[in-house]
Amino acid sequence: MSLPSLPRRAGLRSLARWSALCLGLLGTSFSAQADAPFPNKPVNLVTAFAAGSGPDAVLRQVADKLSKLWNQPVLITNRPGGGGFIAIESTRRAAPDGYTLLQLDSEHLAALPLLYKSRKFVTLDNFDPIAPLFRTPFLVAVPTDSKWQSMKDLVAAAKAAPGKVSYGSWGVGSPGHLAGEQLELLEQLEMTHVAYREVSQLFTSVGAGDIQWSMASIPSSQGMFKAGKIRYLAVAAPKRIPQMPEVPTVAEAGGPAGFEVNSFVSLVAPKGIAADVANKINADVLKVLADPEVKARFNTFAFETITWSPADIRRNADAKAKVYEQLIKRKNISLD
Repeated sequence: MSLPSLPRRAGLRSLARWSALCLGLLGTSFSAQADAPFPNKPVNLVTAFAAGSGPDAVLRQVADKLSKLWNQPVLITNRPGGGGFIAIESTRRAAPDGYTLLQLDSEHLAALPLLYKSRKFVTLDNFDPIAPLFRTPFLVAVPTDSKWQSMKDLVAAAKAAPGKVSYGSWGVGSPGHLAGEQLELLEQLEMTHVAYREVSQLFTSVGAGDIQWSMASIPSSQGMFKAGKIRYLAVAAPKRIPQMPEVPTVAEAGGPAGFEVNSFVSLVAPKGIAADVANKINADVLKVLADPEVKARFNTFAFETITWSPADIRRNADAKAKVYEQLIKRKNISLD
């Protein structure tokens, strides 16, 4: 004997109750995930630097350590090019929840708004500083067979022949370019700047004597240095660096005492991140930076680990912006 079928209306009511129950459970699941402590899903680190570069190499090590600390995948996405705008545009509209972070250097933070005035884009109006990674000093590189033995010699040559001394950089508005502008200002010099598209091309030209000097970081120039093609006159820093203790400071080499050139790299997040999430990421990154393995890796690049708060990052970016603004306005340098 078959059981009587339920009225159609009763069946619809049962289906509605079942759907409501499922939606309620699903909503509870999403709510629980949202309320779980950060991070409870993979974190994506976007970088404006190319794969294989120094900043990329150390970011990957930091990501690996964070992944173990957080028990979540920490992924790297390389978006180089466009003066940093490719990476910036790919992240600035992401949710400000800490799951998308962006690796930029101090020039992306401080110089970019001054170089691209028509875009009316101020980096730190669109991103919040989160955690520091490192600061790198720059050295003054010359061809190995250069007659110059000191910064005093370089400055004297530039004063003797205005506009005849040439220096190269890895692009208009780069630290290498603005360093030359700063040296000109400090010593009342006139030199010729030559911009290269690739760092490798720059140091090949320095080694060949096509240009007379350039600023150089250890990671970018060590190949040519070890090949005996270039040498370092000085380090543009207040004190000598452990990786090159024989290289004097600019002041020790007869150059201007105020000539200091460095760049710092940090992580930022789309504007509006919660303070507790930002503080957690900052604390955990600083914990990773204190790891002996990470410190050893940074030392191979002469990258100095820095222990800044988000406010410290902003303050240092603002200080650089003041210096860059003077240099950029002086010659109306623009990338528009």
